This record gives sequence, structure tokens and C-alpha cells, in this order.
Amino acid sequence: MGKSHPMALRERVVALVEEGHSHRAAAAQFRVSVKFVNDMVILKRETGALEPRRQGNGGGHGKLAGLRDWIATRMMAKPDLTLDDLVLEIAGAHEMTVHRVSVWRTLHSLGLTHKKRPASRRAKAA
Repeated sequence: MGKSHPMALRERVVALVEEGHSHRAAAAQFRVSVKFVNDMVILKRETGALEPRRQGNGGGHGKLAGLRDWIATRMMAKPDLTLDDLVLEIAGAHEMTVHRVSVWRTLHSLGLTHKKRPASRRAKAA
């Protein structure tokens, strides 16, 4: 049979379903998962095509994209801020709920670092 083009497989799977076969039968015939068949049928119904959807968010378009300058300014003004401090400041100043990982990614992309723990806990650990 040989290796076929991925688009050809998508087209054949959907064509079989459109001929009236079940998703399970199409999955068995083409040795793919039922989820793959479901996903292809939904993709065709929603977009009219079988082109793969773009992966990821494209980068730089997250909630924090507009706050990059603000975050950089805050970190320069107060370098001992923790991620949790920044999350709270963003919530207060910008009425925005963000996860600490999102803040970390933004700091990382800006080439900035942050304190791992508040000073009080660092002192006790030492």
C-alpha cells in the first residue's frame, strides 16, 4: 500500500463516513482512532475543508502581551518581586487574573529574573 499523503487519508476517512459508514467502521478500515475520524468529520463540518488547524497561540498574543512594558518597569523598580507578588499586582492594577506560569513566561521572554521566595521565608531557611 505504501505511505500515503496525510491529506489523502483525511479525505478518504471523511468520504467513507459521508457514504454512510460508521465512524468506528472508518477507523477500523484506515487503522486510525475513532477520535481521529470524529475530529475529521467535525473539521469538515465546521470549516468545509480538512486542512490541519494551526497549533499553539502564535506567540506574543496572550493576555500579558499588552503588559510586557509594565511588567519590565515593575521588575526594574522592584527586582525582589516574586511571581506571586506580580500576579497580585497585575490583578490589582489591571483587574486581570493570570496564572503565575504566564507571568514566568513573560519574564523569561523579557530576559528578566525573579525572586523564588519572599525574604521572610529565605531568612528562616538560612
